[in-house]
Amino acid sequence: MLQMKLCGDLVLREKCSPVADITPSLLNTMDEMVKMMQSQNGVGLAAPQVGITQRFLVMMDPDTNEIYRMINPQILSKSAETVVMEEGCLSVLGPDGLPVYSNVCRPASLDVEWTNEKGETLRAKMSGVPARIVQHETDHLDGILFIDYLSGVKREMLMRKVNRGHK
Repeated sequence: MLQMKLCGDLVLREKCSPVADITPSLLNTMDEMVKMMQSQNGVGLAAPQVGITQRFLVMMDPDTNEIYRMINPQILSKSAETVVMEEGCLSVLGPDGLPVYSNVCRPASLDVEWTNEKGETLRAKMSGVPARIVQHETDHLDGILFIDYLSGVKREMLMRKVNRGHK
């Protein structure tokens, strides 16, 4: 049974290593992550959020409900155009046990390449919310949280809410 790692857990700050082989264990873990993400009304979940330091993630396009299982995802290019959107994270919870949110500025679109569960290399141009999710989740694979993009004052205010949740 996978367990969600919360802000403050050092595994969330580790740089993940590439997946060498697509094993039944990996596929089972990804299936479990999809169920976990959906049960918590999330749109993405990266391996370190369940304590695994390998480069894979699951995500859902909220417009189409399509599920992506991305192994070794790589962002190949990002647009110069940026957009500010509200972001939250299943690993950054407030005192009510729900994600805390803040506005984050990121590139509006990107090209991403990954290996799917069948071992095929896929590539997509994403924009809007799916591009946002890919950036947020691939950041997790590099030990970066969305709160790292906030100003010191904003991050401090948000972390006060988070820390109240852990007492």
